Order: sequence, then structure tokens, then C-alpha cells
Amino acid sequence: MRHRQIPSWLREVPPVVSNRPALPIIELPSVNHDERDCAVDMLILHYTGMQTARAALDRLRDPVAAVSSHYVVDEDGTVFRLVAEDRRAWHAGVSHWRGHAALNARSIGVEIVNPGHEFGYRDFPVLQLAAVCDLCLLIQARWGIAARNVVGHSDVAPDRKQDPGERFDWRALAENGVGLWPRDAVDLGTTGAMRDATTLRPVRAALVEIGYRVAPEGALDPALSSVLRAFQRHWRPEAVTGQADDGTLVRLLGVQRLVSGG
Repeated sequence: MRHRQIPSWLREVPPVVSNRPALPIIELPSVNHDERDCAVDMLILHYTGMQTARAALDRLRDPVAAVSSHYVVDEDGTVFRLVAEDRRAWHAGVSHWRGHAALNARSIGVEIVNPGHEFGYRDFPVLQLAAVCDLCLLIQARWGIAARNVVGHSDVAPDRKQDPGERFDWRALAENGVGLWPRDAVDLGTTGAMRDATTLRPVRAALVEIGYRVAPEGALDPALSSVLRAFQRHWRPEAVTGQADDGTLVRLLGVQRLVSGG
């Protein structure tokens, strides 16, 4: 096994390394957690959205900041555990999925180191994606989390979050057993955008069935555009437009079929 070198700035807090053959984990506890009040059935992926991994880990362990996650995955694939999975970490904030709100209580949160849209959003390295995939597979197996409940922060809070965003390779994760991807839904481009209430009715219904909170009726408005952008960041990253165009509709119906089938 190749051992990853612990960054020098972490030596002030000596970590404990769990020598799991497939996925070594560095214990770096945060005080920001409390008791759960329901069973875990969701996995929410984030990017850190800060300039360095150190800044993100410091913030997620700062009692004044009052935020945390269960895990952080660095760009070289190093995995840090901040909060035990049976405790509630404070990562999702105001959130909603499949009729449930306050999702911290029912979810595991994984932060993926990336500066995000504010500080120079970039591709996620292969080693990092591989570690995220391995970690997610372990979490899913432990808690029996359904593929439809593996989502991004932007999926559960589309009006205020963009992470992990359109550069995150959701398709590769799904092909390796993490989440869903409509494999046969080809990209039909950005033509045919729908705007009126009648044609958008099935679009709104499909988004609700997948898990988003959307009003059942209405023409294209800012709230629906925010949800469409969240959907596109996850399942149609070729064009994040906030429009219900031909390419988005094909992917939307593809994900809806996967969800309704299980």
C-alpha cells in the first residue's frame, strides 16, 4: 500500500490513521456535531469552495463557524474523517429532498476539496474522484442508501448552492455504483426551450418525482430556473442554462425513468 504523507500543518494535531486496506482514513475530529433524530438514508456531496484544503479543514473544525461534514477528500485522494457517521454533522443547511427538509439529520456529508466557482473552479483530479467513489461505496453499503438519494448540495439547496458543480464527474461515479446516470440519454442541444405553464407541467412533475421541491404549476420563473440549473449541474453539465430545452428534457426523462424504476 502506498502511504500518503501527512501535510506538515497537520502535525500540530497528531492524527490517528485507520489502516483499512482499500481506503486509509485520517481521523481529524470536529466538535461541530450533535445527535441524530432519524435514520440515515441520504449521501450529500459538496465541494469545499475555499482556496486551500487547510482553510476548509480549519473552518469545518472551528466551533465558531458551526459547520462540519463527516468526511473531507483532498485532491490527492487523502480522506479525513471529522465526524462519526452515527452523529449529525452540520453540512446541508436549509435543504429539501423527496419531501424531507433539514437533511443534516438523515444524511452523511462528504466535502471534496475544490476552490469552487468563487476561487477558480477546476476539474476534480482522478485520484480524488477514485477516493470519493470508494468512500461513497462504503457509506452506501453501511447504511443501505438508495442510488436516488446520492445527491449534490446544489440538488438539495438549488436556490443558494452550486456544489459540487458541473465539473464533478457524476457519470463516472454512477458507472461505478454511486448514484444514478441516464446512460442512453443523448445530448440534443439547447433548442426547443419551454417557457409556458402548459408545456412545463410534465417538467415540473418529473423534477418532483426525482426529488426536487418545485411548484406543480406555472410558467418559467426564477425558482424553476434555479432547480433546472441544479439538475443540469448534476445530470446535464454540457449546458447549465436554467432552461427546459431539448437536451435537458431527454436527461430529465431519463433520470425520472431510473427513479420510478427503483
